[in-house]
Amino acid sequence: METLLRGLRAIGEASRLRLLNLLAQGELNVTEITQILGQSQPRISRHLKLMCDAGLLDRYREGSWVLFRLRDSGPGAKLARAIAELLPQNSPQLKRDADQLIAVREARADEAQRYFRANASNWHRIRSLHVSEDEVEVAWRKLVGEGKIATLVDLGTGTGRVLEVLAPLAEQSIGIDASREMLAIARANLERAQLRNAQVRLGDVNQLSLPDRSADLVTIHQVLHYLDDPAKALLESARILRQGGRLLIVDFAPHDLDFLRQDHAHRRLGIASDHMAAWLQRVGLELVHFSTLKPPKKIGKTGLTVSLWLAVKVENGGSRKRIKDAS
Repeated sequence: METLLRGLRAIGEASRLRLLNLLAQGELNVTEITQILGQSQPRISRHLKLMCDAGLLDRYREGSWVLFRLRDSGPGAKLARAIAELLPQNSPQLKRDADQLIAVREARADEAQRYFRANASNWHRIRSLHVSEDEVEVAWRKLVGEGKIATLVDLGTGTGRVLEVLAPLAEQSIGIDASREMLAIARANLERAQLRNAQVRLGDVNQLSLPDRSADLVTIHQVLHYLDDPAKALLESARILRQGGRLLIVDFAPHDLDFLRQDHAHRRLGIASDHMAAWLQRVGLELVHFSTLKPPKKIGKTGLTVSLWLAVKVENGGSRKRIKDAS
């Protein structure tokens, strides 16, 4: 009862209701909220603190930014969602806020696209060396299946494509990336797709700020070859997976295209299947599927082979039937 009363007291002010309405539509930083509501930063910060203390909002740091969104779980989250749904969206004030929110999102998207245009050649050159992204996506979507996912975590989320595809299956989706520029692109993509159950955060895939056993599916798509020590990211993945949870990895098989190291910051020229199997076993995950997608015939031996691994955190130390390796 006290939790409910504390939440109601924290919401009981016109500006806080406007704040609640905005954050029900996605995460924002203090500068953006100040711009939309037309109020001073100290006043906005005070409102946000009261609502966070009451369990209505989540606050987390992203570099020099502090981002806010509605809390994902707990009594405060239920109360915040219920109140947000009751707000009259046709009121003049909320309409003005909605127009300002659109302007903020358009500015975000413009900034993201400028960054993407400046760096697009990096991705296009690499993509021309392996099978189409569509074919890769079909393969990993088949591995994930159509079953519902409670919590999805995508490490090195980049443009947020994995979240875009899988968020409709998940109650909650979280993307982690170390690049604020890439996160800006991901946010713009998720907002355009209206995926309100998906969020992205700045973070280190080797040191996640997520609790133990909090994820049902972890995905690592074309990320490990950038890392000095991929085993650390796999250890973190195993830590946050619940018993029976799955880890899906997509990366390149070993190759000798040294220009990827020199020009595109690849730390490893692909990952051997036996190395991956050993890493997974070491962190307590069981490999249940391995397959490869060969490069197009027109590229042949000079192309990149894409590898896919699916591993499971097996319950009670048991064993699951291993799926036959395929190519």
